Amino acid sequence: MHKRIWSLPVRGGGELQHPRSRATSRVFGSGCGWLVLSTVAALFLAGPSLAGTEVRRPPNILFIFADDHAYQAISAYGDPRRLVETPNIDRLAREGMRFDRCLVPNSICGPSRATVLTGKYSHANGFYNNTNSRFDGSQTTLPKLLRAAGYQTAIVGKWHLVTDPTGFDYWEILPGQGVYYNPPMIRNGQRVKHQGYVTDIVTELSLAWLRQREPNRPFFLMCHHKAPHRSWEPALRHLGHDGDRQYPLPETLFDDYSGRGKAERHQDMTIARTMNEIDLKFVLPRQLTPEQLQAWNAYYGPRNEAFRKANLQGRDLVRWKYNRYLHDYLGCIKAVDESVGRLLRFLDESGLAASTLVVYSSDQGFYLGEHGWFDKRWIFEESLRTPLVIRWPGVIAPGSVNRDLVANLDFAPTLLEAAGLSVPGEMQGRSLLPLLQGRTPADWRKSFYYHYYEYPGPHDVARHYGVVTARYKLVRFYEPEFDYWELFDLEKDPRELTSVYGRPEYAQVQKELEAELARLRRELKVPDPDPPEAAIRPAKPKPAKGELPRPKPARSQGGKPKPGKGKPAKPQGAKAEVQRP
Repeated sequence: MHKRIWSLPVRGGGELQHPRSRATSRVFGSGCGWLVLSTVAALFLAGPSLAGTEVRRPPNILFIFADDHAYQAISAYGDPRRLVETPNIDRLAREGMRFDRCLVPNSICGPSRATVLTGKYSHANGFYNNTNSRFDGSQTTLPKLLRAAGYQTAIVGKWHLVTDPTGFDYWEILPGQGVYYNPPMIRNGQRVKHQGYVTDIVTELSLAWLRQREPNRPFFLMCHHKAPHRSWEPALRHLGHDGDRQYPLPETLFDDYSGRGKAERHQDMTIARTMNEIDLKFVLPRQLTPEQLQAWNAYYGPRNEAFRKANLQGRDLVRWKYNRYLHDYLGCIKAVDESVGRLLRFLDESGLAASTLVVYSSDQGFYLGEHGWFDKRWIFEESLRTPLVIRWPGVIAPGSVNRDLVANLDFAPTLLEAAGLSVPGEMQGRSLLPLLQGRTPADWRKSFYYHYYEYPGPHDVARHYGVVTARYKLVRFYEPEFDYWELFDLEKDPRELTSVYGRPEYAQVQKELEAELARLRRELKVPDPDPPEAAIRPAKPKPAKGELPRPKPARSQGGKPKPGKGKPAKPQGAKAEVQRP
């Protein structure tokens, strides 16, 4: 299926070719990376190709990955609220391609990361949920294949797959979710401690590895940020970045979930009732140094006091929470964008920009108040769609925009083919190379399968699966207490407020989508019922939901705030544990 020798047009003339003989292919399969490297390097650096065009070496690959970065919070995507400017990510879009419909097959951190590594759905790679799944590092992955082909490989930052990374020459990862300030990390199996802000540290470690790498071998670096994951703690330099801006409200902030089923009403992820004291910065981060604590209290202290005096209720309280949330979340985004800028400057100054394929994406989308929510998990648009911008000089026309259905399943096949390697048949994604060239194959996917498993669990989003097309979305919730179907017409109802399932005028569409869903499940070999390893532990009973208490700040015996001391009372209707999701 995959050609031994392929080429793609290079902007400005000629072809970018990746010659692969059968003998070379056998060496790749054996894992003898050094022999492969010498063979491929010789071919790529040998001058004119057999066809008489210049042959280039395999590109370096810089893969920058954020956690929970909503496309609405990238200015290149043009959200009407104009929430934040991201000039460095925008630069990638301006100099490369922006994808407007990049989807994820399971909208949650760990499963998305497993998909990126393997090019496979959760049921195929074995990582279903964040609660008790463990990544099987013995399976075929993108970094293993690139390393076997002679690439230098590294991952820095968030891993979140429980087992140790495999396929990397160097890895330095955050334990679990990690923390924002002064984070401990694990460097090739050894615990280390860093001082500073996590986004800056991940950037510095990434740059340090790039500077010490072997200059004559291509590299694959995964720079994985913790930010902007909950609980959205900005760098101290970004506190007050928005000048106490009152952000435009999403039209669905006060959604009552009419027109949809019980699962949408049952969830526990609303700004109104779910955000807790940690989220809203009434509790001090435990890792702060005295100097950091001083800057933290200088910003949050007077604002928290003004909030208490205002005694807000009802929708006014929700609006306050929404604005506090966006200040914090977008403050985290600013540091991520700065990190992208530093990495791009390094490529520019090192003369590597022209030979490096750069990807920016996130593990999934995220709600920024739409439907009254934060978090992700749903098949609905803000959760399902993840940002994706790719720059590859000489291949991608600057300023390109693609609106085809693509997915993070496609990342591994794309990067393998960019490196001149065959894509294993077990991978369920498809290379984006023709799309990067501005050509959409006639047989490109017209539908996409989605499946979410983590219930009961954080935020109480019921298990569901469905099929997504350019216009429609058919969803089945399959809990005993939530067993029903929904159908959405995105053209007439882009905010997905009213299910039209069962309406006579949609009978034919419904029939076709049901058949397509069955086909996808059959071809993808989705187990039915869910296998035992997809199940998670029963949820603990939830406390009654209520409004946010106004706690006193933690204080030492001397009456001054003391970092890391004083356990907060858990507010009603909220889970104080935020590290696992």
